[in-house]
Amino acid sequence: MELTGLKVLAFVDEEFEDLEMWYPVLRLREAGAIVDIVGPKAKTVYHGKYGVPITTDFAFDEVKSSDYIGLYVPGGWAPDKLRRYSDVLRLTQEFHADVKPIAQICHAGWVLISAKIVQGYTMTSTPGIRDDLENAGATWLDEEVVVDRNIISGRRPPDLPAFSKRFVDELVTFSKETGKVTLPSQRWQKLLC
Repeated sequence: MELTGLKVLAFVDEEFEDLEMWYPVLRLREAGAIVDIVGPKAKTVYHGKYGVPITTDFAFDEVKSSDYIGLYVPGGWAPDKLRRYSDVLRLTQEFHADVKPIAQICHAGWVLISAKIVQGYTMTSTPGIRDDLENAGATWLDEEVVVDRNIISGRRPPDLPAFSKRFVDELVTFSKETGKVTLPSQRWQKLLC
């Protein structure tokens, strides 16, 4: 449970890509993270492209980036909606300014483009938004997962295992470097001293 007690914010809106929402969320929870699902309205059911539901915990305007260790943006058609909310862009910019891990897959790069944080980064995405990323100043690679500083990017659902593992690994590294987590060995050392 590498991320026990640490919080990750996951954006959602209608027509998210079902697997791209649930696979990373379940992997993060498996690693011990608390994943808050955040959308336009709190306690509301949103549906993926294939009908899989998810219920939000909070609305965009109810959360603070300072309460979270990382941000997750799933793909599908939801990112085209998400990028239109000023609170989504503000939160994304805050995570970026604090150099916290931001993971995005498939079409989710649209949110980062609209937040104006991709210039000078190397990223991947679904090939359909390659031009959008490059026009926003990013370098695009056709790889299953790309990490450049605090941005973790993935292409498509077949890449979810590698993408999700890398996101968890980056969160663990960030938490160790920033002291956001007390590792079991450190807890025992404190008890023994």
